[in-house]
Amino acid sequence: MASLRLFAIWALTALSTPVACLPTTEQHVLGAGHDDKLDHVHKVLKKAEIIPTVIDDFMPTLSLSVHWSSKCSASLGNTLKPSKLQAAPSVTLHDPSSSSSLCSQPNMTYTIALTDPDAPSRDDPKWSEVCHWIATGLSALASSTGKCELSMEGDDHDLDEIMEYEPPGPPEKTGKHRYVFLAFAPENGTTDKLHLSKPSDRKHWGYGEVHGEKDGVKDWAKDNGLVPVAANFIYAQHKKQ
Repeated sequence: MASLRLFAIWALTALSTPVACLPTTEQHVLGAGHDDKLDHVHKVLKKAEIIPTVIDDFMPTLSLSVHWSSKCSASLGNTLKPSKLQAAPSVTLHDPSSSSSLCSQPNMTYTIALTDPDAPSRDDPKWSEVCHWIATGLSALASSTGKCELSMEGDDHDLDEIMEYEPPGPPEKTGKHRYVFLAFAPENGTTDKLHLSKPSDRKHWGYGEVHGEKDGVKDWAKDNGLVPVAANFIYAQHKKQ
């Protein structure tokens, strides 16, 4: 398993201003309250055509922060160098609402996926989508601080990589690719252990154009009974461009 850390922290009160480059997103199945930051995330996802191309329209109810280092983070469409993205990132989920809805279902499992809808290029997405990562096993835990939080690192925890992390590697002369992170929860709200399918191939998420030209994460999520609760993304392109 790739060395990685995943943190899930759900605040009981509204979030303070995030560190530069660390974004904000929200959830859907647990019904958190309205949040302007999450409205902004929704608008950016639509503007970048991630909604509805990559995922069907949804209103985020959690914020999703992704960072490879203190100076290299996803920030809703910033551009990062592929050379900085070689190791699996740390991922943090936040609940910016005051309802602490995640604490009410502490054993629910969350799943992170990374997909490239622009393979080999956005103008010619004949390989779309390409699966870069699926990791599951995130669940909320109540801590002594009064927050729901989870800290996971490496093999010391129950994190399960369904598809090992493959870093972004856009080919030369294919322009900028969108690399989209999505967080999912079980649609039926189960707290049982999830038994998720592993795509048979990274290209088309193993569907082989079953549903159309762009098979990918939303097909896989639907087949596994998952719904999106948060999203973030970056752009990356070949170093010679």
